[in-house]
Amino acid sequence: MDPNPLGYVDSLREGGFNFDNCIRNTALAGQTSMPTPSNHIKTGTTIVGLIFKDGVILGADTRATGGNIVGDKNCEKLHNLAPNIYCAGAGTAADCDHTTEMIKRELELHRLNTHSESRVQMAVGRMANHLFRHGGHIGLHTIVGGFDCKGPQLVEVQNDGNNFANCYLTMGSGCLAAMGIFESEYKEDMDEETALNLVRKAVAAGQVHDLGSGHNTDCIVIKKGKSTYHRNVDSVNQKLYSKPGGYKFDPAKMNVLREYKVKGMVIEEVGEQPMQMN
Repeated sequence: MDPNPLGYVDSLREGGFNFDNCIRNTALAGQTSMPTPSNHIKTGTTIVGLIFKDGVILGADTRATGGNIVGDKNCEKLHNLAPNIYCAGAGTAADCDHTTEMIKRELELHRLNTHSESRVQMAVGRMANHLFRHGGHIGLHTIVGGFDCKGPQLVEVQNDGNNFANCYLTMGSGCLAAMGIFESEYKEDMDEETALNLVRKAVAAGQVHDLGSGHNTDCIVIKKGKSTYHRNVDSVNQKLYSKPGGYKFDPAKMNVLREYKVKGMVIEEVGEQPMQMN
């Protein structure tokens, strides 16, 4: 048996980046009649962040999707990196959870060794280095916010390791709608209440105008020596019932055919009367 059937391993250069997966996908594409041998599942998210007078606020929706399937309606996309540093994650859920947990442990070990507060730029640097080493194959797009000795800071870290700071940022599939809110209403030195309401409005814009974002809104307010987590502060996709126990259909629009009683509940079968066949 040929130990090297594709004939490319020996020709690879030593050191630097390794593009084995690209060559593998090309080889697989040549051996199958399907146009694309491997596909990725599209995910959706709206994450935002802004700097106000006393600190930083991060916001995110709570819908986790895989293609056109909603996997979780109330997941947490705001991750704790340190007592004074949080991040909002978009992209692949597993990559977001495991990468942020790794950075959190590294920062905690550094605090234990140095007896000092974690720096926002250190968290960003460690995360960017990790993502850069993997050439963009880790599905983590994040907004890091925190308050350290240099004051409030807000940094965007992309999945290829590129990062930059700004006074307000948005990411995810609903970022354009959220950015429209920030660009039209953001002001410097806003108070906490005004800034929190603006973050909630920006996330809601992403939830309404993007199918991959929705359900509830989470926010975290980070100030000097204090962070306040607002869980499910808003809900833009809440189901409304006319009364406890189910929907109430308009009799003029729908006929009730039969009723069933199951453990104290009355279930109505609705629809048009079936046509009798001779």
